[in-house]
Amino acid sequence: MDIDGLLLLGCGKMGGAMLEGWLARGLSAERVTVLDPYPSPRLDALAGEGLRLNPADIAGPVDFAIIAVKPQMMKEAAPRLLPLAGAGTCFLSIAAGTPISFFEGLFGAETPVIRAMPNTPAAIGRGVTAFIGNAAATEPQLETAERLLAACGATVRLDSETQLDAVTGLSGSGPAYVFHMIEAMAKAGEAAGLSPSMAMTLARATVAGAGALADASDESAEQLRINVTSPGGTTAAGLSVLMPEMTDLMTRTVAAASARSRELSG
Repeated sequence: MDIDGLLLLGCGKMGGAMLEGWLARGLSAERVTVLDPYPSPRLDALAGEGLRLNPADIAGPVDFAIIAVKPQMMKEAAPRLLPLAGAGTCFLSIAAGTPISFFEGLFGAETPVIRAMPNTPAAIGRGVTAFIGNAAATEPQLETAERLLAACGATVRLDSETQLDAVTGLSGSGPAYVFHMIEAMAKAGEAAGLSPSMAMTLARATVAGAGALADASDESAEQLRINVTSPGGTTAAGLSVLMPEMTDLMTRTVAAASARSRELSG
C-alpha cells in the first residue's frame, strides 16, 4: 500500500482484523502507529517489527487516522487525535452511531472525514463495508479509504450519510439475522427427527454453502432460488410456507434496526 503513515485508534476485533489485512497487502509495520490501552500479544510482537505502539506523542506524517473505538468511548478517545487536525490527515471512522458532524465539531469543518460501516465477517476478510466522506474528503482520499477497507472484504460507496442507518440495519446487523436463521433451521431439523448436533452441522453447512454459491455466481439470488426449486417438489413445498412471510418479516427487522441506528446517531 502506498501510504506513508497510518494511525489506528483502537485495535480490538475489527481494528485488529483491518490491521492484519493491511499487513497482508504489503503495508510495512513501521508505517503504522497503534493507540490502544490494552495491547494484545500480537501488537507487542509487531512493535518488535517496527510498529509504533502507544507513543507518548503522535508524530507525523499520518495520511489516515482510523478510529476503531467503541461508540461509548468516543468522546474520551477521539480528542487524542487533535494534534493531527489540520495537518493533512484524513480521519476514517468505523464506529457505529457516531456521525460525521461529531468529528467535524472536534477536528474542524475543513477536516476530511470518512465514515464507514463494516460488519463482523470482516474479521475473516469476508465482510462488506459501506462508506461516505464529507465535503472536505478528496477523491484520492476516498479511493485510498476504499483500498484500506477492501482489506476486509467488499466495499460500497454511499451517496448520502443518511443511508448508513439502512446499511446498519441490513448488513451491519445482518450477520446476526443469518446466525439466528442457522439456529432456527437447526431447531427445525431437530423437530423433524435429527439429533441436535447433526441438525446444527447441516444447518451451518447449508447456510455457509448457499452464501458461498451466491457470492461466486453471476446469477441473481432469485434465479438461484428458482434453479433449485423443482415444481411440485420438496423445496417448493417448503418455500410455500416460508416465502409468504419472509419478505415482510425481514422488512420489519431491517426497519427496526435502522430506526435504532437513527436514534443512536441523533
